[in-house]
Amino acid sequence: MLSKLFGGAGLTAGLAGLTTLTAVFWSSGAPLWIGWRVYSEQVLVAALAFAMAIAYLTRQGRFPLLSKLLAVASLCFGGWLAVRFPTLSENVFYHPTEALIISAIGFTLIVEAVRRTMGWSLIVILSCVCLYTLFSSNFSGPMQSRSIAPDRLLTFLVLDSASLAGAALSIAVAVVVPFLILSQLLLATGGSAFFSDLSLALAGRKRGGAGKIAIMGSAFFGSVSGSAVSNVASTGAITIPMMKDGGYKPKTAGAIEAAASTGGQLMPPIMGAAAFLLAENLQASYIDVMLAALIPSVLYYFSLFVFADLEAGRRKIARVEESRIPPLSRVVKKGWFVFAPFAVLLICLFRFTLRPETSALIAIIVLLALSMIMTYDGRRVSPKVLWDVMISAGKAAVEIILICAIAGMIIGLVARSGMSFGLGFFLVQLGESSLILLLLVTAAVCIIMGMGLPTVGVYLLLASLAAPPLVELGLQPMAAHLFVLYFGMLSMLTPPVAIAAFVAANMAKAPPMATGWEAVRVGWPAYLIPFFFAASPALLMDGSAGMIAITLIKSLVGVYLVTAAIVGYLAGRLNLVERLVVVAAGVAIIWPLETFEGAIWLNLAGVGFGAVIWIMRRRSGRVNAG
Repeated sequence: MLSKLFGGAGLTAGLAGLTTLTAVFWSSGAPLWIGWRVYSEQVLVAALAFAMAIAYLTRQGRFPLLSKLLAVASLCFGGWLAVRFPTLSENVFYHPTEALIISAIGFTLIVEAVRRTMGWSLIVILSCVCLYTLFSSNFSGPMQSRSIAPDRLLTFLVLDSASLAGAALSIAVAVVVPFLILSQLLLATGGSAFFSDLSLALAGRKRGGAGKIAIMGSAFFGSVSGSAVSNVASTGAITIPMMKDGGYKPKTAGAIEAAASTGGQLMPPIMGAAAFLLAENLQASYIDVMLAALIPSVLYYFSLFVFADLEAGRRKIARVEESRIPPLSRVVKKGWFVFAPFAVLLICLFRFTLRPETSALIAIIVLLALSMIMTYDGRRVSPKVLWDVMISAGKAAVEIILICAIAGMIIGLVARSGMSFGLGFFLVQLGESSLILLLLVTAAVCIIMGMGLPTVGVYLLLASLAAPPLVELGLQPMAAHLFVLYFGMLSMLTPPVAIAAFVAANMAKAPPMATGWEAVRVGWPAYLIPFFFAASPALLMDGSAGMIAITLIKSLVGVYLVTAAIVGYLAGRLNLVERLVVVAAGVAIIWPLETFEGAIWLNLAGVGFGAVIWIMRRRSGRVNAG
């Protein structure tokens, strides 16, 4: 009976739809409209229970019956805690046995669901923090703290509002899910095909058009999806074969797609889940986060375009065949409505200063209304298609909800145990001897901890551990948190565990490790620019308009030169000495003016050396052509 009830895909779809509906119910403010007084934790726990059940039903392993029992237990746990939460949270000392039992069951179910979904990384980190909390009184120095008894530890992890059902899970359910609905609805209305055709029409006639199409399409779609892996899987199916046919090496085609898809997490206006968490941590508006991320994302994608263009010049890769390029006017005429929800989203955010989730819901309504009249591929959005959108959004949210739940436990426990103070003390001591050393250590820790984890999980963990010491040592809070976010994102590209690069390598039929290192070469700005915006607030749109403009222009020139040196082509092939000179010139031009008095002369010297190499290559090319 249980096997029949929990064996079909229909139940998983139903739970995914319920997850989405629960999120919409809460983020829309519906409880206030109907006068239903409900704790936010009750709604969050219900959504978490649905996500856990989906995780067990979709990853049944060798013991399917056990997995179905765990799915039932997850739903029972969520239902019980959702009903009893007001009593347990306010009078936990009067119900110690019930609180301990429900906490032990919930903790076990959550940990196992995360293990099945994400592997052991987060669980190992949580275990280390728990062990520290249990035995912190045995430490010495700043790491010494009062230990917490095992039973109080369990009840804190599951029942405390600063832990499981804290800010992280709240953002995952209330903010991220509406944006997932928007992205899935865009896909259902032909948005992915529109972005691909638009990229073809805009860049197909240029040198290395196939690579530029991949970058544009991934930037467009990645800004909506916020997931590097899903971006590679969706747009890469079209762009990677196109790049290979155009003349790019398989590993380069995979690397370009992986780098472009990963950068979508930092591409305004949506940027993915981590941006919402960043805004929440800083108690800043989402608009401020978007503006701060704008110039770094422009520099990143500018570098990718330059790489695709110069690589095409070095390998003599031609433009895309004319027969494959659709007319721009036809593409825009068929798909103009795709831009409507983005315009509505920006107007709601900037003009009316609405919350991100409210803006997303309004954008969904606008897109849904337009899709009743037109879609890019000619289909109409029926109730069935809309329900499929809700299901897809719910399934996409499972991983994020589970990550935010376990990360909320870690963050809450780190703050409660005093671990954040102890680690912060050591990092501050390190930074006092050398801020650059602290930045390098933080970057390495972000990449290492991020191996096998999505950007959201890495940022949530390190925002509470690594960012505060950076702020204490003088970095602006926005710069510190974006620094952590950037290097958390880079775990997707950096071997030995470069998930986005490995997925792209599989699609390109290229060696995974070689594709990973090629992705590092392609996406080099993401490894360097965070150090520069840590020193130069102008890169984060903080400063006078003149300083921001100067910083942007010289950064674009510097990025162009460094990318040319990496490719080995600047108006002609570069030898080793020329490449070294060009990369030094590019770094000199990018170097922030704020670092020392007279940095302008370093910038000008870089311009001079870069111009000399460019002129020499141009003349050499003319002589060879003649």
